[in-house]
Amino acid sequence: MSSAAGASSKDHADSEHEEQIVWTEDMGGFDYVRQTEARLSTTRRKPVAWNGVGRRVGYSVLKTDAPSVDTGRFVRRVFWVKDYYRSEQPDGTYKASAPSEAVDPRTVAPGVLGELTELAWGGPLPD
Repeated sequence: MSSAAGASSKDHADSEHEEQIVWTEDMGGFDYVRQTEARLSTTRRKPVAWNGVGRRVGYSVLKTDAPSVDTGRFVRRVFWVKDYYRSEQPDGTYKASAPSEAVDPRTVAPGVLGELTELAWGGPLPD
């Protein structure tokens, strides 16, 4: 059993212009990551600047003809972790759960929103 984490039809429309997901760290080291939209990216293809909390571990790359949402601004996904996530502290806060926006990075692909899996959750998913 799995469910899309925080996905809306608007999010899916934005992700349809993705060409690639770039992982800046080995995604095999993460049971889960958070995915967030970067709505102010000024580029389709270069690394997405990340000034949010946590550490960026991946980002989406858009097709060269992807439309901007505002003059020179593009919507791109950013994948990130915080220093108290299971990957960083296996016996910490999320030993047997995950943040609400968590997705299994193995379910992420261009144009495909990540999903919360049992691996990402750390056990059977709650009902």
